[in-house]
Amino acid sequence: MAPTDLRRPFKRPPISDQEKRRAQSLLRQAQNRQDAQRHARFLATTVLTLPSQSHVPESQPEPEPEPEPELELELELTEAASASDSNSLENLDVLGASKLKAAEARKWFAKQLMLPEWMIDVPSNLAQDWFVFARPSGKRCFVVSCNGTTISRLRNGSILNRFPSALPSGARRKDSGSSQSYSILDCIFHELDQTYYVIDMVCWRGYSLSDCTAEFRFFWLNSKLAETGACEPPSYYHKYRFSLVPVYGCDSNGLQAAYSAPVPFVKDGLLFYNKHAHYQAGITPLALVWKDENCSQYVMDTDSKGQVPNQQQVVLELQEDGQLTTSDDPPVVFGCLDGSFIQQSGLHSGCFIRFSIGEGGLILMDGKLEKADLHYLGKANRARGSADSFSKVMFQYSIRHSPLKMDVLLESVSSPVDQESKACDVQMDG
Repeated sequence: MAPTDLRRPFKRPPISDQEKRRAQSLLRQAQNRQDAQRHARFLATTVLTLPSQSHVPESQPEPEPEPEPELELELELTEAASASDSNSLENLDVLGASKLKAAEARKWFAKQLMLPEWMIDVPSNLAQDWFVFARPSGKRCFVVSCNGTTISRLRNGSILNRFPSALPSGARRKDSGSSQSYSILDCIFHELDQTYYVIDMVCWRGYSLSDCTAEFRFFWLNSKLAETGACEPPSYYHKYRFSLVPVYGCDSNGLQAAYSAPVPFVKDGLLFYNKHAHYQAGITPLALVWKDENCSQYVMDTDSKGQVPNQQQVVLELQEDGQLTTSDDPPVVFGCLDGSFIQQSGLHSGCFIRFSIGEGGLILMDGKLEKADLHYLGKANRARGSADSFSKVMFQYSIRHSPLKMDVLLESVSSPVDQESKACDVQMDG
C-alpha cells in the first residue's frame, strides 16, 4: 500500500455556497464600478456639449451657495414628511438622514453598517486576498462627526453617545474643520476602557470611501486618524479615546498574531476582510467573523439567563405569507406557519420569533437549506433589530456538530514550504 502524501494539506469540505456568493459579490462590485464610470463619462460629456445659456464675466463673482442647515442627527423636522421621492430613505446621505424624524433616522442608520457573515467555509486564497484582525468585545456602532459634535449610533440606529471629539468637525473649536464636512467611522465601543476601537472608515471630511477597497480604506484610516489627535487620551474637547486595531495580512504569521498576540481589549473572535471588498451596507460574504473558546467568551449563543441552551435557538422574521426568513438579502426561508397558528399566538408580519432546532437538525443540499426541524418557543426580545443571518445559524450549528478549528485555518494559509517542513518532521518522528 502506497504511503500517504503527508505534504497534502487537509481541506475541510464546503458545507455552504458561501464561496460562490463571495465571487458573485466581487462581480457585482466590478459591475457597479463600471456603471458609475459610464455615468460619470456621460455626465461629463453632456456638460461639455450643452450650449451655454448665459455668459458670466470672469471678473464677476459667482453667487454664494445657500448655507446648509445645521446637522442635528435627531431633529424632529416636520418637513421630512413632505420630502420628494428622490429623497427616499434608500437615496439619502448622512446629511439628508439628519433631517429625518427620530424614528426614521434610527431606521436609516440601522441599515448602513457593513455586517460580516459568519465563516462557515474557509475562503479560497485566504492568505493572498484577506486581512485578519482581532475583534474587540463591545457595542458595534457608527461614529459621525459634523458641525461641532460627535454622535455614535448602535446597530439598531439608536444613539449611544453624544460628545465632543478630536475628529474633523467633531467639537466646537476653531480648528475642528469646516462645519459642512462630516466623517463616519465604523467602531466598536469597548466599555471597560471607554474606548472606540475603529475597525473601518466610511467617510473622511466629506469624502466617501465606500467604493474604495478595504486595502485602501485601512491605509487611509491608519494615515489620517492619528493626525487628528483622536487617539490621544480624553480631554475637555475630546471625551472618548479612539484607537486602531492591528490589521494583519492573513498568512500563517498574521493569523497567529491576530489569534494569540496580546491586545489592550477583550477579544470577541476574529474578523476577516477581503482586500478587494468595498464598504457595502448589510450582510456581506466579503467580511467574515470566526470564533472559538480561546479568543471569545461568547462562542455559543446563550439564552436570556446567560446559559447555553441544550438545543440551538434561532430567531426568524415572520412574513405576510407566513414564511419564516433570515435577515439575508435575499432571505433564506426556514419554514412556514399556518394562519390559524399565527392568529392564536398573537403574531403578525414583521415580528421576530424564536425557535429551537430539534433532533432533525438542518438538512442541506448543495449548500442550500432544504429542511429545518423548528420548534416554536415564542416572540424574541422587543429590542431585537433583525432576524439571525443564515451564516450565523450555520456557524452555531457547526459549533455543536463539526466546528471549523484554528488548525484548519492555519493549514489553509500555510505555504508549500511550511507544509513540506511539517511533513518531514512527521516522517522523522515516525
